[in-house]
Amino acid sequence: MKKVGIILINYKDYAEKFMDECWSGLMRQTYPKELTKIYIVDNAATDETHIFLNSNYSSATIVTRPDGNYAAGNNAGIEQAKNDGCEYFVIVNMDVAFESDWLSELVKALESNLQIGIAQSKVLLYEKDELGNSLVNSLGNSFHYLGFGFTDGYQKKDKSEAQNVTEIKGYASGCSLIIKREVLDKIGAYDEEYYMYHDDLEFSWRAKLAGYKIVLANRSVIHHKYEFNRSVRMLYYMERNRFLAIFTYYRFRTLIVIFPALVFLEGGMWLYAGMRGWLKTKTRVAGYFLQPKSWTHIIQMRKEVNKYRKISDKEMMVGFKGRVEFQEINNPLLKYIGNPILNTYFNLIKKLIKW
Repeated sequence: MKKVGIILINYKDYAEKFMDECWSGLMRQTYPKELTKIYIVDNAATDETHIFLNSNYSSATIVTRPDGNYAAGNNAGIEQAKNDGCEYFVIVNMDVAFESDWLSELVKALESNLQIGIAQSKVLLYEKDELGNSLVNSLGNSFHYLGFGFTDGYQKKDKSEAQNVTEIKGYASGCSLIIKREVLDKIGAYDEEYYMYHDDLEFSWRAKLAGYKIVLANRSVIHHKYEFNRSVRMLYYMERNRFLAIFTYYRFRTLIVIFPALVFLEGGMWLYAGMRGWLKTKTRVAGYFLQPKSWTHIIQMRKEVNKYRKISDKEMMVGFKGRVEFQEINNPLLKYIGNPILNTYFNLIKKLIKW
């Protein structure tokens, strides 16, 4: 059995809100305790959070960082876990409750096939519906060909799966995933330029390009205290990072082919931003891509990926979607005009892309 490093990110007062139930769930895990190390990365650390974490969770390794960069926080935890001899690395949210065999089943899924590089837990919503049924938060996440990401199975009733492991066509949710060391050694760790949001999309895209499979561990179950409004407040990173991903990982020819759809969508996005008071955010995103250092980073990442890339854009497109499926947003213009056009265009270009 392999030594596993579990990496949790604390940001500001998250630990005071969520860590108690999270910690008790980790203490009940069936995976051997001697093969498990817990790392709490105190992102944007203060004296108060440092004292709180060391006083209450002294058996964990506390890693302090000065800013709130989530991707860099994960890297700091991964680096410490590597130094301690861990072979598997679990990235998991703090705002969750665990089933007792969450970790054992996650490891089992990762080891079920040599081609698997990343496995994701089944993520259920913490709150049940009015009938007491558990509802799904994520059964894996979906790529949209214009860089959006959204969850699969959201708010559907949980059902038992005959198979412990099923392949994820899109990408693994960063809420709870496990990574083999060999994946990190080949493709590197998280891209810290992403700061937060779409960091899991970006990392999964890179892993898939390197030829690794991503799977769902159906019997590794967590319950997520999901709040949609927390994500909306980070709109800048969500918008900026979807462009970062497509500019970095598509071939140049693919970027040319998707350009008309991108222009069409952006026209609608700017209009929607104006209606919702988000124009300043959209302007900041545009400003980011006017900076030479942004393109220097993109070009450097493209060079790195080309060293280990095994999968073509044509193969990647098989797992992509043509419709934007924001489950929490019901926009008639998107539903009746935007999505039919975007999906039709996607079905057309899939036939054209041979590379």
